[in-house]
Amino acid sequence: MTRQVCILQGHPHPTGKHLCHAIAEVYAQGAREAKANISIVDIGALDVPTLKNPEDFVAAPPPQIVAAQEVVSRAQHLVIIFPLWLGTMPALVKSFFEQLSRDGFAIQTQSGNQWPRQMLKGKSARIIVTMGMPSFAYRWLFGAHGVRTLSKSIFGMSGIKPVHETLIGRVGALNASNSAKLLERIKQLGQRLQ
Repeated sequence: MTRQVCILQGHPHPTGKHLCHAIAEVYAQGAREAKANISIVDIGALDVPTLKNPEDFVAAPPPQIVAAQEVVSRAQHLVIIFPLWLGTMPALVKSFFEQLSRDGFAIQTQSGNQWPRQMLKGKSARIIVTMGMPSFAYRWLFGAHGVRTLSKSIFGMSGIKPVHETLIGRVGALNASNSAKLLERIKQLGQRLQ
């Protein structure tokens, strides 16, 4: 059976000229070589409004978000790629996940204060984060709190597991040789559909 993969490109600047865009391209290339069907949602190209009223969570989202929900619902594996901004995902990415979760898409609350029903069970995910600091410093000194928020709170609450992480540090110091090695490593993740 052909595996369905959804790449959520989370760089807010939708020019296609950032490392995050190159990572998405080579991951998709590797996954296609593994005969997967690839869908890409470019979050930076979407008009993602900010939720301001808790009641909006139960209302239908805007049409662009409904289209993204359809892509995510078909996927068996999600890949989210974003740059680390102020220790976490960019605000646009967080707003996207808030919008994506609307209308019971990711979790459905139940009566009687029960634990919410996880609506995205059966999906796996890989989180790929680029950053200027060394990745070990982000993980061990800062606790990788921004990635944990996505992995445990957003993906975990909605039933997505396993969730794997790839942290790419010191991106400003990458030379052409190191960039090529990095992109080959990401392509191999795509080939293994991890």
